[in-house]
Amino acid sequence: MKASAFVYPWDVAGDPDAPARIASLGAGQVTLASAYHSTRALTPRHPRHRIVTAEYAAVLYPPGERWAGRGLRPYPAGRWAPGDAYGEAAAALAAAGLEVHTWVVLAHNSRLGAEHPDTSVVNAYGDRYPWAPCIAQPATRAYLVDLAAEAAVRPGAHGTELESLGWYGLQHLHAHDKTSGVGLGDAGQYLMSLCFCPSCGAGYGEQGLDPARLAAGVRAALEPLWRGAADDGGWPAVEKLLGQDTAAATRAWRDTVARTLQEEAVAAVRAAAPGGFQVLLHADPVPYHCGANAGVDPAHVLGVADGVVVPCTGGTGPLAPFAGRADGGKVLAANFTVVTGMGGSPATLASDAARARAEGATELRLYHAGLASDDDLSAVREALSGR
Repeated sequence: MKASAFVYPWDVAGDPDAPARIASLGAGQVTLASAYHSTRALTPRHPRHRIVTAEYAAVLYPPGERWAGRGLRPYPAGRWAPGDAYGEAAAALAAAGLEVHTWVVLAHNSRLGAEHPDTSVVNAYGDRYPWAPCIAQPATRAYLVDLAAEAAVRPGAHGTELESLGWYGLQHLHAHDKTSGVGLGDAGQYLMSLCFCPSCGAGYGEQGLDPARLAAGVRAALEPLWRGAADDGGWPAVEKLLGQDTAAATRAWRDTVARTLQEEAVAAVRAAAPGGFQVLLHADPVPYHCGANAGVDPAHVLGVADGVVVPCTGGTGPLAPFAGRADGGKVLAANFTVVTGMGGSPATLASDAARARAEGATELRLYHAGLASDDDLSAVREALSGR
């Protein structure tokens, strides 16, 4: 079963031993970040540093001329990935015999929200989520589609994986996060992720909803949760809290926005790419979920992209909705965290991979070759050698 390991450019640039070490894992492919959000990352083997702080969402190559004069445009990386850090790392990895695919983070960008606050998701209380661009806004959509095409189709890349190509919401790994005091399950997360910017207000209106009344209804629906009521999760809980017809109308708007953005972004990538270029989406099979793994309708997304990358560290259950549809050469990649300190289990990778294969997975993704310890990498190497 084909495998690919996730890598950051700063894991490779300046470390002459990194390409051979990554190639020795036996994966054969790397998924190399070309556009990425802010992060603080460990580099446990790099000869020049141990911690990299990416201060804001950035492209890890020099952005092109298409952005000249545009208000919304990608930011080049700072000192953590100067110049064409992606290109330097990609060339070194390819020289080590690895097939390089790009890794593109899209609707997750705190600096965009800080500098252009009107682009952000606005919840029913009027709070903005600067990390979450509203994907319904025309200018934001145009920015995301062009970013997908440019960041995906880098020189020498054989394919891409598009992350966060859908709605982002309340849930977010954030510096010094203090948001877990109240237990918001699926229903609460959905209600707190509904956007009430002008574009979304107009969209709700198209579905027969008054946006002001909807916002008031969302606040009323959330009130029991703030007081400690149990959120029994799932879509039935959203319907119970908000009302079946109202809940369905919000989904009709949001699902259409996400699906059409996915269609436009994938089409833009294919238009810019050479023949045979593979386009995958990081995906969650529950359409109303938000986040890095965009909520999708499995039947729709597999009709748009060449396949999906599905989070499986918590179990392989998310593969099932895609499994019966991933035929005709479509990729169903099971994504396992292989960093013990981040909740991964590299020691059980062989059995996890076998279970994923039995449940329909055609490929593996390994998160993350740069962050893992030496012991973690040894376990990965052993597991892949027995495939």
